[in-house]
Amino acid sequence: MIKEFLEDESGVAVLEVVLILVVLVGLVLIFKDQLNQLVNSIFDKVKSKAGEV
Repeated sequence: MIKEFLEDESGVAVLEVVLILVVLVGLVLIFKDQLNQLVNSIFDKVKSKAGEV
């Protein structure tokens, strides 16, 4: 019974997706301020260049 449980791979893909999402959310939380500054900088450049057109 334990051997069958260890060899059963159903649900592994779901676990992988959940772990990837956890890592991504963690990275976003860690670098939240830097990401905000980057996005604001990009939008400011887009606004200034749009005014020139």
